[in-house]
Amino acid sequence: MTAVASKSEAAAPVPTTPAPRQVHKRKFNRREAVAGYLFIAPWIVGFLVFTLGAMIYSLVISFSRFNLAQNTATPVGFDNYNQLFEDPKVMMSLGNTLFFAILAVPLEIMFALFLAMLLNRVGRGAGIFRTLYYLPKMTPSVAAASVFLLLLNGNYGAINRGLALIGIQGPQWLTDPAWVKPSIVIMTLWGVSGTMIIFLAALKNVPRDLYEVASLDGAGKVRQFWNITVPMISGTIFFNVLVLTIAALQVFDQAFLLFWRNQTNASPEASLFYAVYLFQQAFRSFNFGFAAAMAWLIFVIIMIITFIQVKFGNRFVYYEGDKD
Repeated sequence: MTAVASKSEAAAPVPTTPAPRQVHKRKFNRREAVAGYLFIAPWIVGFLVFTLGAMIYSLVISFSRFNLAQNTATPVGFDNYNQLFEDPKVMMSLGNTLFFAILAVPLEIMFALFLAMLLNRVGRGAGIFRTLYYLPKMTPSVAAASVFLLLLNGNYGAINRGLALIGIQGPQWLTDPAWVKPSIVIMTLWGVSGTMIIFLAALKNVPRDLYEVASLDGAGKVRQFWNITVPMISGTIFFNVLVLTIAALQVFDQAFLLFWRNQTNASPEASLFYAVYLFQQAFRSFNFGFAAAMAWLIFVIIMIITFIQVKFGNRFVYYEGDKD
């Protein structure tokens, strides 16, 4: 009996107390977590109040007829959403926006990558050139629009004068409906330096050994670009396509400043973009319920397009962790 009791006592777990070092580590981790949450608290509060809260509020008023003067909302059910498909300007502005996105995003990607590759080759004075190329991104939209109103003037603009020097008659950029969207794309390319910087960072991370081995094997510059550069920065290209597509579907500044600011728009149908029409409904017609429904429609469209891009675009992206 005594032997059995001693064995059972030996098999029983002995309660242990955490070592002082472990207790100190837990307290340190807890303090680190609290400090981290305190640092990001302003962003969390801003997101909850000004982003998530505003989204929920807009969803509520999208099912109502909102009276700004009395700050009251009368429920109307799905009337605002039904009106989206009955208003021809909604579909027209959405078509203009999609056409602009299809035209602008590839051009922005190619132009930004071209500039990044040029800067990647600069040795001495690289910082100066990077600063100069990035300055257009810092230019206020109103100032840039004022400059492009002069550059794109069909009669005495600098762009058409430059084309005339090589024997090409420039179009009426701001009045011809066929050239309205290309003129907005040109202004959009002015601020492409943000995308250029991201591409430049990606190009700096491409191993130089790959180019040396490829050149020893007889690969030319074009082959090195398609077989080394593009695969190695494919993740960055994919990211920029996503970001630029989302931005293009919400284009507002360029179209509004070039065509709608002075109320002298000569081609209202070609330059009516979705965000511009939403702005008109909200802050000129004060139809906030309908404008909120428009906002949620473009939100759903952006989510669908982004999901399709992520679903199929990932197949063409090379990650260093891939085994294949």
